[in-house]
Amino acid sequence: AAPTPAVSPTAEPLPAATPRSLAASPPVGAPLAAHLAGEAAACGVLLGFAYPDRIARRRGPGRYTLSGGRGAALAESDPLAASEYIVIAELDDQGLEGRIQLAAALAEEDLRRHFADLIRTEEAVRWDSEAEAVRARAVTRLGAITLQERPLAKPDPELVAEALLQGIRELGLSALPWSRSARQLQERVLFLGRHAGGWPDWSDEGLLNTLEEWLAPYAQGMRSRADLQRLNLTNLLEAALPWEKRNELEREAPTHVTVPSGSRIPIDYSDPDAPALAVRLQEMFGLSDTPRIAGGRVPLTLHLLSPAQRPVQVTRDLASFWRSGYFEVRKDLKGRYPKHFWPDDPLEATATRRVRPPAP
Repeated sequence: AAPTPAVSPTAEPLPAATPRSLAASPPVGAPLAAHLAGEAAACGVLLGFAYPDRIARRRGPGRYTLSGGRGAALAESDPLAASEYIVIAELDDQGLEGRIQLAAALAEEDLRRHFADLIRTEEAVRWDSEAEAVRARAVTRLGAITLQERPLAKPDPELVAEALLQGIRELGLSALPWSRSARQLQERVLFLGRHAGGWPDWSDEGLLNTLEEWLAPYAQGMRSRADLQRLNLTNLLEAALPWEKRNELEREAPTHVTVPSGSRIPIDYSDPDAPALAVRLQEMFGLSDTPRIAGGRVPLTLHLLSPAQRPVQVTRDLASFWRSGYFEVRKDLKGRYPKHFWPDDPLEATATRRVRPPAP
């Protein structure tokens, strides 16, 4: 039996909300019903051959996705709306979602048998933002229609690595297990990049843009944010620097400075224009000039602290401070910390980490 013809110019138009189904048939006896059912199934297959881009799968009540990527809809009350797969013969292709006017059901068995040449199975390896992990699945598709998905036990390692790096870029560098030493290493390189040539861009943006170079080799086998917590970023970043650069870094931008008291004080490189040293004032007695780094080109910004670790003076000119500012500061500190050592001549005094220097 031939499918119902399209509406002729003389016929009464059907309402748009009542699409005609090529699968519809009136109640009949069992043999004729079976015969017509077979013909209806054949209609779906034949339409699929004619319009492969109009093979569609249901994505919700009355809503379908075509293999060509378009969306289409029919009334939820229509009997055809119960079909998982249909082929659309006529479609009002206006608006965001076309209105189905004429269609036939298509059995999944027939779809897989007759359109196998259009069906592709591929590895879909993507970063799952909600799970914060790489998800790998084997996806079988006919065009834009997903026919089947299943977990993939052994995805391509390169695809996993690409998805993991994409996830890090989405999350930002804060997703990595930054330690204080790793951040200081980053800041030291940024400092030398500001004051000397030939250093890589280790800003957060620069590191994100070069993940393939410095991070990817050490993230093999990792698939989630939790896995990334096993990384030692200090070691990774050090390994990214050539041997001669590592030596230059230690020489020009050291992690610590040894002050006159013997203490090794860490340098704060968070401001590449003004690296700072926070040290108790009493530990600097006897030092005439401000410590310098970067081959003597950059003086440290000294945050001179009280015995309670509160700043009493910030300076990049220690000699000037000893000549003038010290005596005003000494007067105040002597009143607040009378048991501590506040000499008249700080350049001739012995630096100390204690309340007073040991007796000679």
